[in-house]
Amino acid sequence: MALRELPSAVRQLTRRNVRSAPVSASQITRRFASGEAAAVKEVSNDYEDLESQSTLVPSTEKVKVGEYDPIKRVEGRKRQLPSSRYQYRSPRYYRGPLHPHQPPPTSDPASRQFVPGPFSHPRVAQTWQSTIASDLMTLGYAHKPPGTVDVPKSERLRSWDDSSPYHKNRPKRGPRGPEGVLRLIERDIDWRNIPKVTGVTVHSMVKGAIEDSAHLHVAGMLLQAVTGVRPQVHRATHSVSQFGIRVRMPISLTCSLRGDQAWEFVDKCINLVFPKIKDWEGVQGTTGDSSGNITFGFNREGAILFPEVEINYDMYPPKMIPGFHVTIHTSAQSDRHARLLLSAMGVPFTGKLVD
Repeated sequence: MALRELPSAVRQLTRRNVRSAPVSASQITRRFASGEAAAVKEVSNDYEDLESQSTLVPSTEKVKVGEYDPIKRVEGRKRQLPSSRYQYRSPRYYRGPLHPHQPPPTSDPASRQFVPGPFSHPRVAQTWQSTIASDLMTLGYAHKPPGTVDVPKSERLRSWDDSSPYHKNRPKRGPRGPEGVLRLIERDIDWRNIPKVTGVTVHSMVKGAIEDSAHLHVAGMLLQAVTGVRPQVHRATHSVSQFGIRVRMPISLTCSLRGDQAWEFVDKCINLVFPKIKDWEGVQGTTGDSSGNITFGFNREGAILFPEVEINYDMYPPKMIPGFHVTIHTSAQSDRHARLLLSAMGVPFTGKLVD
């Protein structure tokens, strides 16, 4: 059949040049092209370039495949590989930057300090990323046409008037006032320095702990339930006889929140606690430290409005529930930008706004 499919010219050439061997009638009773092809012993020189076997058939012999033994190859090595080549473990201790064995970064799954996640982001953080960040850039935009000359600003550090020879090479003086602290310079908001929440600090000064330590335990339970962070106990550094405070007496508690915990706490205050406070106008506009940190407080009635306290209110003695202060740390460099951020998130401000 294969010869019949060839073109007529090639078939005639094949029949002319091919010399078939004598085949007995018992071997081939009927004439088939396959039988004639099997009897062919010599092929013309025109077909020497054709491949005799298909390229799809593996050419590797079974003997060569059977000779490959990886276990025997490993045992035959003169120098064995280290056992931990494919099971890397970071060093248990950090021995300095010059040590040859350095631990991988904490983001590497091979690190001992690796923490998987985050698997989801807080709702307020997603809102800041999608909406608030672009709004702050629009609200804080200051247009400066080309060729605008910046107004020269006065020196932050006061220089000497050289009225005395001792003023020469003397460092400049600090600002006037009892504090003498240089404040941060407010820069225009752009895509490099968009204000955002960096952390939250919750602090409670427990006055009842002076007479009864049970007040401090209740305050620690409440702050841990509200923030999700175990509070840090602060002790008195010196004695104050007027208030009955002695040295090393535990007197206050502090909880520091960072990352997603800070966003979730701010979200909880804005959407769950603030709307429940009766006759509350908002956070005072005079609060702030001129460095982008805003502070407000909750009294005893405000502390019990948190959902973690409401759902288990019977666990806390009513007279031992403390109030606490909340400080929201932002990346803003002034109180004005910090209030702009918190106002966009939903924090109300009242009274005179002081930058």
